Amino acid sequence: MKQKKILTLTLSQLKQLYKQELPALISIVQNSPNEEKFKIQLNAFIDTIPTNNTQETIKMLIDYDGKSIFELSTGQNIQIKTISLLYRFLTENLNDEETPTDLFIDLYFLFKGSENNYTSPSLQQIKKRTHRWESGLDKKVIEIREQNKERILHILIQKIENRKTASRYHFESDLNYNEKYELVKEWWNDFRFHLSTAVKSPKELNRFLGNSLSDETMYLLQRAKKIGMPFFVTPYYLSLLNINEEGYNDISIRSYILYSPELVETYGHIKAWEKEDIVKDGRPNAAGWLLPEGHNIHRRYPEVAILIPDTMGRACGGLCASCQRMYDFQSERLNFEFENLRPKESWEKKLKRLMDYFETDTQLRDILITGGDALMSQNKTLRNILEAVYRMAVRKRKANKNRPEGEKYAELQRIRLGSRLLAYLPMRIDQELIDILKEFKEKASAIGVKQFIIQTHFQTPLEVTPEAKNAIRKILSAGWLITNQLVYTVAASRRGHTTRLRQILNHLGVVCYYTFSVKGFNENHAVFTPNSRSLQEQHEEKIYGNLSAEQAKELCSILESGENTANSLRSFLSKYHLPFAATDRNVLNLPGIGKSMTFQTIGITEDGKRILRFDHDHTRKHSPIIDKMEYVYIKENKSIAEYLRQLIKIGEDAEDYATIWKYYQGETEPRFKLYEYPELPFQVTKQISNLIIN
Repeated sequence: MKQKKILTLTLSQLKQLYKQELPALISIVQNSPNEEKFKIQLNAFIDTIPTNNTQETIKMLIDYDGKSIFELSTGQNIQIKTISLLYRFLTENLNDEETPTDLFIDLYFLFKGSENNYTSPSLQQIKKRTHRWESGLDKKVIEIREQNKERILHILIQKIENRKTASRYHFESDLNYNEKYELVKEWWNDFRFHLSTAVKSPKELNRFLGNSLSDETMYLLQRAKKIGMPFFVTPYYLSLLNINEEGYNDISIRSYILYSPELVETYGHIKAWEKEDIVKDGRPNAAGWLLPEGHNIHRRYPEVAILIPDTMGRACGGLCASCQRMYDFQSERLNFEFENLRPKESWEKKLKRLMDYFETDTQLRDILITGGDALMSQNKTLRNILEAVYRMAVRKRKANKNRPEGEKYAELQRIRLGSRLLAYLPMRIDQELIDILKEFKEKASAIGVKQFIIQTHFQTPLEVTPEAKNAIRKILSAGWLITNQLVYTVAASRRGHTTRLRQILNHLGVVCYYTFSVKGFNENHAVFTPNSRSLQEQHEEKIYGNLSAEQAKELCSILESGENTANSLRSFLSKYHLPFAATDRNVLNLPGIGKSMTFQTIGITEDGKRILRFDHDHTRKHSPIIDKMEYVYIKENKSIAEYLRQLIKIGEDAEDYATIWKYYQGETEPRFKLYEYPELPFQVTKQISNLIIN
């Protein structure tokens, strides 16, 4: 029976399917007078079948049935009753209207999987699915966007004419309409103009999109505005959307700027997913780290910490609907009030204290400057921050000369700037910024810093425009690498979409870093993709870009040189006939434990959501608190059946995803060598500072 058909079955029809397709299971049920006997007999039956992942999962469900676990993301205890519910389903007359079917659909495929082997798609099928996705560099897409730009330019003229507050972007009184048009057309290439004229209300958003939004969408966005959710979308980014029925499918972009009902309903009550981001003065965070006052430094691992400056870097070029820092926007630590975000005179003193934290820490060797968005800071501000980082690194290196071997502190080896502006506002990458990056790399390289990275976020090939291509070229010319992180939303998870993004980015010299599962709180319900789909993508699509150990070593050497990165990467792929380089890892960012995809399914809720037991990533260093932590249990916020119905609604064939059900357990992939820290020429002390383990 086809996937699409099974997803629509009623409870009674589903029970009939079990009787027809799973006679061995039905026989066990009929010979079991109660749930406990059923679990015993089912366990004995599973022992007679050759062991594989499916059998292991069934035994895990039996073992956890009746137990209670602490679900970390919500902080609630959950009683697992998967097998008990299955027994009730097959022995009682449950109400078709009140009882959800998704749990029993998932279990049907689990038990069918114990009989059959799934067939993964061929390379030819993957290629076909990959090439259906257009990019922002395609001629047809560029033509549509030129039309969008033309429409938006005229709206911008009206907006500037109606402004009541002073702005550097204004019209002199004697200009005619054509002169205004030419001026706005010129301003279009200035990133400051886009920030100055960004859309901040639902009504204006609809106007910029040719009044194409539905009444239902407008009502939802008005509700969002009323409860204080920020809106901020630049004219440039709005020009990437397709407002016509014909042309390219823009849902991967649209789902980033249009809020879902769940997000609107939850806003104001959103909790920090990453528990270590909750900081109280003088007390360690959830990972055990003591941090300076305020919310400028975030830390989970011994070797790296995030720096969020008190500058315009606390804003972004737009608000992503699935933003991992929505909690911080809700608390207004991050916002779009640019004047309030300009660095105060006290920031220089505070920056020095923050650098002292890095300088006196025994293990820190990697700093990620982000926000918000690192490149939202003005060039002068960014230069000052980098200069402070450089001076800190010099002092730390100098102090190490007086420390004996085995007692030396880790020195700065990696500097990263986190920014989505390459996608949101590529005009920001101006020559002054490139000069700053070049100058910093020259100085910092001389004192032992090895890696200089812009860590960006392209969500879809449609965001890779001619403007973005030019921004990428400029950054690479400064000798910095660009790595990409993808959030695996429903739209991004469609077959071939991620492989196409990897292809496009690799062709331009961008290396892929992480493919993140959406964090599972209810505000992200609409865009959440189950982790089984991430594993399916990893094993059935990304696999065609896997590198041998020798190839990985060669590619790492090419990238470390920082010279002609784009040409060298293209030549490498051509040499080995690879469609892309699978250098990214598919992971979920877990509360308190870090990035991992090592899990087992230990339960399924009554409404079909899988409960996963995660272990940490054993390939990297963690806070010693990891030794005191047991498994992390996460309840996914969407069933696989619901996810597939969502895909069907946006035009996908559920049959293309038929193997998704078999991915009940995962293992974290090894890291690409480039992302490992270079060897230091000395032994770092084992002492760990700024740490308190309760």
